[in-house]
Amino acid sequence: MLILTTLVVAGLGVVLVYSATRSKLAAAGLNPHYFLTRQSAYVVVGGVFMIVLAALDYRWLEHASAALYVAMILALLAMFSGIGSTAQGATRWIQIGGVQIQPSAFATLVLIVTVATFCARRPDGLGRADLIKVLTLAAVPILLVIKQPDLGSGIVMCVVLLVMLVIAGIPNRYLLLLIALAATGAFAVVHLKLLKGYQLTRITSLFQIGKNLQSTGYNVGQSVAAIGSGGLWGTGLFHGPQTNLAYVPEQQTDFIFSALGEQLGFVGAAGVLALLGVLSWRLRRSAQLARDAFGRLLAAGCFTLVAFSVFENAGMAMQIMPVAGIPLPFLSYGGSATVAFFSAVGIALSVQLRAQR
Repeated sequence: MLILTTLVVAGLGVVLVYSATRSKLAAAGLNPHYFLTRQSAYVVVGGVFMIVLAALDYRWLEHASAALYVAMILALLAMFSGIGSTAQGATRWIQIGGVQIQPSAFATLVLIVTVATFCARRPDGLGRADLIKVLTLAAVPILLVIKQPDLGSGIVMCVVLLVMLVIAGIPNRYLLLLIALAATGAFAVVHLKLLKGYQLTRITSLFQIGKNLQSTGYNVGQSVAAIGSGGLWGTGLFHGPQTNLAYVPEQQTDFIFSALGEQLGFVGAAGVLALLGVLSWRLRRSAQLARDAFGRLLAAGCFTLVAFSVFENAGMAMQIMPVAGIPLPFLSYGGSATVAFFSAVGIALSVQLRAQR
């Protein structure tokens, strides 16, 4: 069921990306199949990663965790050494030929492996010294990702870390302390204006519904309008006027849910969310079936990565969550994110297959 649901959602994502980009490319005199071809290729590559990771015993990741962590840190540091490719004020990509690789998309997976390895080797639980060590290990890549800047990926990494620490059995007093520190830190960051202007605006726009629709709230306003125009059954695939006229900026990436809501309506959008819910449920089930602590933590991290990304992206498109630039798993356009989500499913499959054996 996990494999089938993943492939169905990814296939639908290819169609939605094509529907959100073909008219705009044709109007510009470009190949209307450009994004269709590339996203199809990303899904194929992601499928290969999923199969390979599912076939391999997940416990090899524990032995490779140190090397993976160092490689991740070096890749993130490369963003600030002139190697990184900059777009829209952010340096997040490494250009290799005609392909852009986004290290932050894979940083969450490596963080999952690192935290799972650290916690699994402490079966008696995490003491204060252990907690400080694991938080330090996690803080380095999280801060490097936020510095790019990629606030969305940094938020996902923080949520994944917190859930994995809970699964690892962190004492309640430390958990409450972490939550209090996180809330205090978020309050300080916002009020001391430590974020970039547009990042702060994205967060505060959640509390300004209906305002600044021609400036900072334009993207979300157009997204909500597109979803609302779909009604119950939608305008039909490839027939959405908001989508075809490219009213929603970056619709194929961050706001692909608006194309889904307009063209397939409430029924179609709810159906896709149900499929993503089933996918998340099976990832969680892999964690429950795991035969050891390492496998349980791995699968729990992969579940949190997918489930929180769905919740944040769909909520962002409907203006019930702040805009954080998090892709919708298997539906948003993007090679690195697509391969990373497929890899998460592959890791969870490996955990479940070994548990069944």
